[in-house]
Amino acid sequence: MDEGFGVDTPERGHGGKRGHVPVLLKEAIDFLAIRQGGTYIDATVGLGGHSYEIAKRLGAAGHLIGVDKDPAALEIARTVVGRSLLDVGKVPGEPQATGDERTDWPSVELRHGSFADLANDQRPMTIDGLLADLGVSSLQLDNATRGFSFQAEGPLDMRMNTQSGETAEQVVNQVDEVTLANLIYEFGEERRSRRIARAIVRSRPIRSTAQLAEIVSAAARPMNQAERRIHPATRTFQALRIFVNRELDDLRDLLKAAPRLLKPGGRLVIISFHSLEDRIVKDALREGAKQGQYQLLTKKPVTATEEEIDRNPRSRSAKLRAAERI
Repeated sequence: MDEGFGVDTPERGHGGKRGHVPVLLKEAIDFLAIRQGGTYIDATVGLGGHSYEIAKRLGAAGHLIGVDKDPAALEIARTVVGRSLLDVGKVPGEPQATGDERTDWPSVELRHGSFADLANDQRPMTIDGLLADLGVSSLQLDNATRGFSFQAEGPLDMRMNTQSGETAEQVVNQVDEVTLANLIYEFGEERRSRRIARAIVRSRPIRSTAQLAEIVSAAARPMNQAERRIHPATRTFQALRIFVNRELDDLRDLLKAAPRLLKPGGRLVIISFHSLEDRIVKDALREGAKQGQYQLLTKKPVTATEEEIDRNPRSRSAKLRAAERI
């Protein structure tokens, strides 16, 4: 029996305010077709919204593995996913709470790293379902110190894993103009990438998100009404974020490993947020279907309802694709 959505989801607020809202939550859970006692991976656990809904359906014999690059997100997810609303769970290394315990809570394993790290460790054909909710989280976007957003002054960081890797500031100030133009074009699908790269190089050093956004906006002024619908810096910031975090490489690693990890009948569910991601997912699932690895569950991507978009505007660009391992 479905336990329902939303009313008891821990992420619905922190300090009395509405918190991070998982996108396409009901659709993702429905396509996973969760089996009690199964083993599931949330490859992008984030703040734990999808993981929580998976965990509460698994039962005590179930096992949930959550992976994320972002240490800050994992700390929040640990309190959301590793413990029930009654503050009970089986998080390794943490004491059990006393009092009203949920005896049906699964074992929960949270790992810091990319999906590729997990795929190398996991035994083949042991997973009943795998979910990935791609892109940047509300925690990252809304925290100016992380440097993901052009809407607030902050350092040019953009790393999901703040403990390693080069920052967007290093890329913006050290990469040559041609390489910079190419990555803005490839990962941001920005037609004016050469003009933007030239403006960036001429304006060095660039230290903050606001400074970069101003430079890009001046170099890529909207030419028509359609272009005015998004901020001129949107595609450049997307490109830098994808490049810094190797997002598309990680996605390809995930899609390559999934057929090996999933049991027959296991489900793969991917939520993407821009055309580059969706194209990679679509092509991989179709190729898997041709090779007899998958049965496609979504001929076309599932998108958010108008009701969800009204409630959570960030869901507007979300696309869900799903397949079942044969």
